[in-house]
Amino acid sequence: MIWVLWSLALVFAELSLLAFGGGNAILPEMQYQVVYVHHWLTAEEFSALFAMAQAAPGPNMMIVPLIGWHVAGTAGLLVTSIAKFAPSSVITVYALKFWRQVKDHPLRSRFEKALKPVTVGLVLVSAWLIGSASAQNLLLAVIILATAGLGLFKTVHPLWIMLLGAVLGVCFL
Repeated sequence: MIWVLWSLALVFAELSLLAFGGGNAILPEMQYQVVYVHHWLTAEEFSALFAMAQAAPGPNMMIVPLIGWHVAGTAGLLVTSIAKFAPSSVITVYALKFWRQVKDHPLRSRFEKALKPVTVGLVLVSAWLIGSASAQNLLLAVIILATAGLGLFKTVHPLWIMLLGAVLGVCFL
């Protein structure tokens, strides 16, 4: 059990330091580590936990404690939460102090512009991984594409899109 908790701590502390641009940017690496490297979850279980975490109120990284709980119970929940949120929070406090000091520097705006496409790319890869793990048959793939299209091309609140996806899943699966 100690080895599993130590492994969880190392994986999620590393992910904490890589979470540049938000938590969704690390979902591909999180899935890779959790599913393919450590075999703590299947791709389908990861996708289901991600969906459950997104449906719950609170931060969008609620999947982290869910993974910890699934792997090692309450101890896993605590270890993954601390390992994921503490390192990046400490770094953010110090980075913000520095960022305020260089607020008028011309490289700051260039740096911000350069990070935008990287963040968008990482989020798109996350969407692809979660979608492909969830599309276990043609009907699920159609539901994923339809709800993604609604979210991308229409101004529909995400809760309505989630409700539509759930209703379609219940009705046709």
